[in-house]
Amino acid sequence: MNTIEKTLNYLPLGYLYLVIVGILKETVYFYQLGINILKYSSIMDVLLSPVATFTSHPVIFITITSVFVFCYYLPSILYNHGHKKWVQKAFELKKTKAGPTDTEIKNYYLFVAIKSLAIGLLSIYLGYGTTEGYFISKRIKNNKLRYDYNLNYNTGDSENIALLEANSLYYFYIAKGGKSIKIAPISGVKNIELIKNDRDN
Repeated sequence: MNTIEKTLNYLPLGYLYLVIVGILKETVYFYQLGINILKYSSIMDVLLSPVATFTSHPVIFITITSVFVFCYYLPSILYNHGHKKWVQKAFELKKTKAGPTDTEIKNYYLFVAIKSLAIGLLSIYLGYGTTEGYFISKRIKNNKLRYDYNLNYNTGDSENIALLEANSLYYFYIAKGGKSIKIAPISGVKNIELIKNDRDN
């Protein structure tokens, strides 16, 4: 079984891990806003949370993609340079010098790559959730949000809002002139309009 086949075997567990770090990211983000997001999330929101984060911003997309690419090639990099002392020290490769077979060495390098990927993804997702939640909470406190949406309800009423987040069930927002976070079910909203000429208000 080659490295690609072994990697494919880890995909189900890998996606489960992504779901877990996605939940952690959302929990850390919404906790700073005083919201228990799991109470307002569907199963689909939970399953898609890592993908939503992955595609939320070009910088995040590039960073996560780079981590995946690096960790994909890491086993072959370590195999080709495993004899170097700095590589052995950085990736704890001295244990591979006790006479293992070539297959055991490659398996160990694959384990190192998976461990590096897991740590890298956890750091990115938690860091993103913590940072995003902190800055949003600061903008709310200092009244520096951008009220660039109109939320139109099925009743005919509408509000000028700063949209904080949305999932498949709810909109999370602050109405202009207020500081408290409101949660509106999507089923009660007719549409939401982006106000392009109101971004600096």
